[in-house]
Amino acid sequence: MVDFEDMRLFVRAVTEGSLSAAGRALGWSPAAASKRLNRLEQALGVRLLQRSSRRLSLTEEGSIYFERAQAIIADVDDACSAVGLRQLEVRGQLHVSAAVDMGRQYVGPIAADFAARHPALRLRLTNSDAMLDLFEHGVDVAVRGGTMVDSRLISRLLTNNFRVLCASPDYLARRGRPSRIEDLAQHDCLMLHRPGHGILPWVVQTPEGSRPIRVDASITCDNGDLMRALAVAGHGLAFKSAWDIAEDVRAGRLVPLSGDVILPDAHIYAIYPSRSYLPARIRLFVDHLQQELQRRERDVLDTVRNAMI
Repeated sequence: MVDFEDMRLFVRAVTEGSLSAAGRALGWSPAAASKRLNRLEQALGVRLLQRSSRRLSLTEEGSIYFERAQAIIADVDDACSAVGLRQLEVRGQLHVSAAVDMGRQYVGPIAADFAARHPALRLRLTNSDAMLDLFEHGVDVAVRGGTMVDSRLISRLLTNNFRVLCASPDYLARRGRPSRIEDLAQHDCLMLHRPGHGILPWVVQTPEGSRPIRVDASITCDNGDLMRALAVAGHGLAFKSAWDIAEDVRAGRLVPLSGDVILPDAHIYAIYPSRSYLPARIRLFVDHLQQELQRRERDVLDTVRNAMI
């Protein structure tokens, strides 16, 4: 008889592209995962996967079984959801990635609280402003501003957001407040750069739509948290999410700016690999994250909006 968890391991190995990664995600060692797959193949009497040190490939029988097994797992997970049994399956590793500022202030603490409620869960947090490939890095959920264009991924809106130019009160007292796009040429601008992508342009909203503008950077850095800290220290103007600067605005460390420099919104989404089934730990975590962020949303956005000068 086929063990349902062996079937789940097989499907996860195919979607992850790695048997050991699938085993870790489900809470098993590489040796235990290999043993389970062998047991599944023996129970079926066919070879499902061709394995090498670098990659997995489906056999013809494996392709047929994978399609059917995905559907079975999806049906079982949906049935468990319907009767409130998802709690039993919140185990294994959950790998969550977020931008540095958003991760430090919100996603990390919320994820840690979620893990504390589910002792069988192992949480891995990655804070990086790099656009990580979820498949390559084994990320279950990424929290990002803006939607993704990768057709392999699906996105879910977590919370609304807007972006503003901001600076410290000291900087504005020394250099004045820019109110037009043309004024930016007279200011020190703090900008992000990404390896392989160069300096990320500032994008403004115009009657014709959004467009990048040419800005000479006085300082560039590779993460938004450092850029925020440089702005707080009075080194220049920064282009930041309301979520990133709300605490600094409350404390009077940063001032959000209004005027003709209008920035396109970049709402915050959960991004995760598109599969015909979704493990309960991912589904429940995204639900929890959305609930917690939406609970804070009005306070965060109103704090920044009401402080704009």
